Amino acid sequence: MSTVLSALAAAAPLAAGWSFHSLRLRRQVDAARRDPLTGLWTRDAFTERAARTLSRGRRGAVYLIDLDRFKEINDTHGHAAGDAVIRATGHRLTEWADIHAATVARLGGDEFAAVSTVHSSTELVWMLDGLTHSLEEPVRYEGHVLTVGASIGAVTHDPAVDGVDLSALLRLADEEMYRAKRTGTPWQIASDHTSGMGTVNGRRAGRTGTHGATGATS
Repeated sequence: MSTVLSALAAAAPLAAGWSFHSLRLRRQVDAARRDPLTGLWTRDAFTERAARTLSRGRRGAVYLIDLDRFKEINDTHGHAAGDAVIRATGHRLTEWADIHAATVARLGGDEFAAVSTVHSSTELVWMLDGLTHSLEEPVRYEGHVLTVGASIGAVTHDPAVDGVDLSALLRLADEEMYRAKRTGTPWQIASDHTSGMGTVNGRRAGRTGTHGATGATS
């Protein structure tokens, strides 16, 4: 019996060391999958989590969020001010995600994406109104009050009847975001899953990064 206890006592520090090492490794992997400026998920991590959310058999929604007047803030006040706006946006999106059990990511620049479960059209409108109100709050930076807003596109997904995948839903949400930006409305919801805009290499024609694009929509 004493031999067994001695062996267990000797193994305990080793097991504790491995446990600590595994925890630290998981944290390092987790940190590498988060945007360093906002702490939000990166695109790849978001894609995995969003796909799982949409496959759980519940009705959901996918959102594409693009900040308004961000380029103007960068040009006028500098990139440090722009970073302050991005950090504030990340914080506000995190709070919204905590309330609604959503998954949020920074896709790059001033573009963000989210996915959540949603039980009705009324609830979706309520969630979008709340998100808009939060993102429109001024950001204070070195004595300046930075006015920023957001254009949001959303599309719903019902796994019982919809066969579209996450990439298609993001594309549709992007179209609605662009429509919101062009019409000056804070958000737009896709009425169906039919794409209404031209495509270049699988992306909305005219979008930054496609041939013939005219620049950022911010």
